[in-house]
Amino acid sequence: MSSSARIVFLDRATLPDFITLKTFEFGHEVTTYDQTAPAEVAQRIRDANIVITNKVPVSAQDVAQADGLKLVAVAATGTNIVDIEACRDRGVIVTNIRNYAVNTVPEHTLALIFALRRSLLPYHLSVGQGRWAQSGQFCYFDYPVSDLAGSTIGIFGSGALGSAVASRAQALGMNVLFAARKGQTDVKPTHTPFEQVIAQADILTLHLPLTPATRHMIGAAELAQMKSTAILINTARGGLVDEAALADALENNRIGGAGFDVVTQEPMPDTHPFMRLMNRPDFILTPHVAWASRQAIQALADQLVDNINAFMRNEIRNQV
Repeated sequence: MSSSARIVFLDRATLPDFITLKTFEFGHEVTTYDQTAPAEVAQRIRDANIVITNKVPVSAQDVAQADGLKLVAVAATGTNIVDIEACRDRGVIVTNIRNYAVNTVPEHTLALIFALRRSLLPYHLSVGQGRWAQSGQFCYFDYPVSDLAGSTIGIFGSGALGSAVASRAQALGMNVLFAARKGQTDVKPTHTPFEQVIAQADILTLHLPLTPATRHMIGAAELAQMKSTAILINTARGGLVDEAALADALENNRIGGAGFDVVTQEPMPDTHPFMRLMNRPDFILTPHVAWASRQAIQALADQLVDNINAFMRNEIRNQV
């Protein structure tokens, strides 16, 4: 690599303007794009030595046309957007961001749980629609309210985020079950069989990467095995849940509710089955912002630059 590295940031707009990037500690030329369409990637990275991407896919074909590419620095934890094998074959290092969201994602998860278990949104909206004034008394009971204390939460994924949710849940008096992998027969003492967690949990929350093994790990069969009052939370990755099956389960009152921060296709198209659920009191959808506290985004940006600086010192950090 020459003394001046050519850096291309494919989707700077995925980080808000108020977030500042630390200084690169080496000679560099930076080209920044707010957004990049998949068809534009190959041309934009052709002469790059370092590519930064958050959500823009980098395919094998893109990598093959970038002869000087040495590093793909993913500005996120998930790396399914990058063809890792193609990078390895060409000696390109791929790095990611780790453990930056250990507060923001668990807090968002708990916020969704609180909102659903205590029916916060439907009560708020009904007050605005005049229901309280019309009730003629100090309160009304149109929507269910349930305590978290004494309930059972099933956590799918026992990494940093799943463990952080568990510690918060225990502090609230909840019983915690870590689910074993789907289909796993040799279950660790610290875990509970997948099917048992599905059937027993009052709250199921997902904290797993999206892989071929985890895609649609919650489908129609699993939804049918859940308690009719159970709620399902997904702040991890779209695609872990069969979203059409979930919409059908909610519309037929087979489960108690769902709170999602992610969907398979983002932004969500108007034809997505979740669009049918947006006015339901038992469903909450936020636009992939569980990770996005100001503190967490700045930590991500700092770690991103630290990964690149380390690479240039031949100290590889967070290699995938």
